[in-house]
Amino acid sequence: MDLTSFHRRSIDDREGFWAEQARLIHWHKPFGKVLDYSKPPFARWFVGGETNLCFNAIDRHLPTQADLPALIFVSTETGEERTYTFAQLHQEVMRMAAIMLEQGVGRGDRVLIYMPMIPEAAFAMYACARIGAIHSVVFGGFASHSLASRIDDASPKLIVSADGGSRAGKVVPYKPLLDEAIRLAAHKPAKVLLVDRKLAAMDLVSGRDLDYASQREKHRDAQVPVTWLESNEVSYTLYTSGTTGKPKGVQRDVGGYAVALAASMKYIFCGNPGETYFSSSDIGWVVGHSYIIYAPLIAGMATIVYEGTPLRPDAGILWKLVEQYKVTVMFSAPTAIRVLKKQDPAFLTKYDTSSLRALFLAGEPLDEPTARWISEGLGRPIIDNYWQTETGWPILTVAHGVEKTPTRFGSPGMPMYGYDVRLLHEGTGEEVGVNEKGVVAIAPPLPPGCMQTVWGDDERFVSTYFTSVPGKMVYSTFDWGIRDEDGYYFILGRTDDVINVAGHRLGTREIEESISSHSSVAECAVVGVADQLKGQVAMAFVVLKDPAQASTPETRMALEGEIMRTVDKQLGGVARPSRVHFVTLLPKTRSGKVVRRAIQALCERRDAGDLTTLEDPSALEQVRQAVGG
Repeated sequence: MDLTSFHRRSIDDREGFWAEQARLIHWHKPFGKVLDYSKPPFARWFVGGETNLCFNAIDRHLPTQADLPALIFVSTETGEERTYTFAQLHQEVMRMAAIMLEQGVGRGDRVLIYMPMIPEAAFAMYACARIGAIHSVVFGGFASHSLASRIDDASPKLIVSADGGSRAGKVVPYKPLLDEAIRLAAHKPAKVLLVDRKLAAMDLVSGRDLDYASQREKHRDAQVPVTWLESNEVSYTLYTSGTTGKPKGVQRDVGGYAVALAASMKYIFCGNPGETYFSSSDIGWVVGHSYIIYAPLIAGMATIVYEGTPLRPDAGILWKLVEQYKVTVMFSAPTAIRVLKKQDPAFLTKYDTSSLRALFLAGEPLDEPTARWISEGLGRPIIDNYWQTETGWPILTVAHGVEKTPTRFGSPGMPMYGYDVRLLHEGTGEEVGVNEKGVVAIAPPLPPGCMQTVWGDDERFVSTYFTSVPGKMVYSTFDWGIRDEDGYYFILGRTDDVINVAGHRLGTREIEESISSHSSVAECAVVGVADQLKGQVAMAFVVLKDPAQASTPETRMALEGEIMRTVDKQLGGVARPSRVHFVTLLPKTRSGKVVRRAIQALCERRDAGDLTTLEDPSALEQVRQAVGG
């Protein structure tokens, strides 16, 4: 079947289509109804069916794959490498589940997980899924204030954490951050379970803190049966930032999520049992939940849990792991590739990556120069995909498991099955035409795997996502996009990142892509800065492949002029940045997202706000100095 008719059927015959996909997972009890959409925009999938994420990821494979690798742990920070078979992983998860049960954690209780990328973090997530507890993973090393707000919102009975993590050779102590967060939070967890990696000193609080190693030994032979959950019970919450200070707890179900992930592994990622999947993300983000913890194992694949960076011990480490573990499917971020773009390209061919069928990239828009560079250097298919924490799996990409649709540089692809994607005019709500800019929206019901609601706040779910397009109840992605004559979509940046220059609306993505096409540019960020005359002007911050190219005032000025002329030529004078500033690194969060709002604030001499998620604060200081703040 071709992708167009496959997609059409998923919209025209939702119930028939998803009933078929539901066969990809194990149901303890069959569902009575595929979709209950009696309370728009809330969708309930596979109503009455009972299943379990942990069973589908682990137990289901024990009869045929017990001795095959399931979880491969690699830390280039500590030099550890460990492989757990499905049978060994099953036992570790039961031990963790037994610890949780003994501490009074049960069905519907919350467990907050604040962990580095270590196997115990995965054990904790699977254990929660096994016993019906709701996990809420917070990115390891998150600042105390941010962590406290999540503790208060989730009100966990148990927190699972560690003494510390390590990044680029630098130890990050977690325990002091956690202790301070608990002090700040109104909600106090009954118990804290701690993995001691011997990386950082750790004082245990008597009566509250538990040592994981001794607890594990105590439950060494534990047998913990699966708790079968109704499809629409909550599997986890994951916090994502909103336009207000209060983080939104994206709430996900059990059955719909399992089905969506199983289908995505078949149609999008094309992963097979016995193969290895490598996502270089973190469990603190949605990619880590969907494509490190759950989807690969649901498909019977081994998953790599990687603690490290793309550059340590050298720029070949990711490809070394591909060779070593015969990775067939890899998932990374454009940011990581742009980091590698500044290194010796010889690392791309140093290792045998012939096992790799495709490299999937998502997280930020993938600019054409970066996509072309990695495609030519690696010689493997590069597949962009676009989605959000809220959707849990790709909205736009290509589905080679359905049809070998060609990819197109600069485009994440086409709408995936289940997503009724529309491009709408922000003022009228009407659909825009070919090559016209509109807001990327999804006509509900949202497909299986997408968020059910905002944790504890149905009203916020509706008001945030379904009221921004006039006269229409559609889910807004808050991203601009265009669609070409062949149906490929191009994402132009956030609707709130749009630059309005003298009445001309410009997406930051368009300008960034133009600047990135200059041969000297490794990566860049563009922000809109308030201007008395034009309303806003574009300002660019550029990282060069060779910083020496802008080492003097003369060379800086000459290169700035060259880059401006490049934009002039490609997009016209209206898109030309008012200034191009050269920096050695861009301010990014630890997940690799450029903090454009903070850059914009510094340019406008405003307070940059909460910067607790910054990877390297010195990057923002460079911006401050560049703009004379």
